[in-house]
Amino acid sequence: MRDHSLEVHGCNHYDATGAISTPIYLSATFRHPGFKQSTGYDYGRVANPTRDQLEAMITLLERGGRSWAVSSGMAAINLVFLLFNAGDHVLLSEDLYGGTVRLANEVYGQYGIDFEYIDTSDFDLVARHIKANTRGIFIETPSNPMMLISDVRRLAGLAHAHDALLIVDNTFLSPHFQKPLTLGADIVVHSGTKYLCGHNDIIAGFVTVKDKDSAVAEKIEFFVKSEGPNMSAMDAWLMLRSIKTLGIRVEKQAANALQIAQWLQTQPQVTHVYYPGLPEHPGYALQKAQATGFGGMLSFKVQSAELAQAVLGRLHLISFAESLGSVESLLTYPLVQTHAEMPAELLARTGLDDKLLRLSVGIEDVEDILADLAQALQG
Repeated sequence: MRDHSLEVHGCNHYDATGAISTPIYLSATFRHPGFKQSTGYDYGRVANPTRDQLEAMITLLERGGRSWAVSSGMAAINLVFLLFNAGDHVLLSEDLYGGTVRLANEVYGQYGIDFEYIDTSDFDLVARHIKANTRGIFIETPSNPMMLISDVRRLAGLAHAHDALLIVDNTFLSPHFQKPLTLGADIVVHSGTKYLCGHNDIIAGFVTVKDKDSAVAEKIEFFVKSEGPNMSAMDAWLMLRSIKTLGIRVEKQAANALQIAQWLQTQPQVTHVYYPGLPEHPGYALQKAQATGFGGMLSFKVQSAELAQAVLGRLHLISFAESLGSVESLLTYPLVQTHAEMPAELLARTGLDDKLLRLSVGIEDVEDILADLAQALQG
């Protein structure tokens, strides 16, 4: 099946009732038929039928081998960072969600893991920074919030040539537009809160591995079982419901985003527009080669910090709020919200400053979004 069909039907195995919607199994424990006998379910932290359906769905969409549904995107990234040991060197995109940087620097940095931030859209630069002890390359593509595009295929080849893992945060595009595992990546992570959910009512995360029988999969399974970051059955059901409309949502958001990006380029108050769907974007050709869409995220800079902050207070339809990927359009001020704890050096290197605004484009009529932006920019 193709993506739209998979999103609707997934791997649902209809039970005796013929229920179209997967049942919600709100059970912490499961009855055994007899001694040393099991239905396949023992304790809810280890496995739950509703969560299993969701994990199988994500695995199908990512064309992977095994997935885990967990309590947040940060819980998913934490599972990946647990794969590294003291003395390991890990390269990360320097334009990266601030929470990932905080987890790397302030939590795992104390355990002797050497995290290095680099412009992963520059393949040759990444190649020059590989060390004998490099064990992983962690990228966002498109990156957050400057929308840089990294070459998944080439970075996967580079990582594997040095016995390292390539991990891709696929939150911005979702598996509907980009499937990093098919391009050679080893692990994909998501903040499922964003596009996979799409309704701002679930906090969720996912990890998907390419090979379900690999040592990496075995380790992640052990970490999940031991630490218990699993998603609840209720949230798993809500996520299954949400994914049914993933394709039509993200395609509408991407279409809106392109129109808005083109319009922003014509506005005198706007100095820069960052959207990979614009032909002049430096990563445009690469994005077309490794994905089937450009997504619903864009960033732009205005003439001054004062204007940027004023715009946030003038919005009517668009909400000034953190997060992204929902059906509602959201405008974020990364410097003081999503990237508030970003080291000053990384802010300077990426160009993230007090004039930058990040827009998560919703599914509203694009004319209404443009009208709200116009009145907010003009004051």
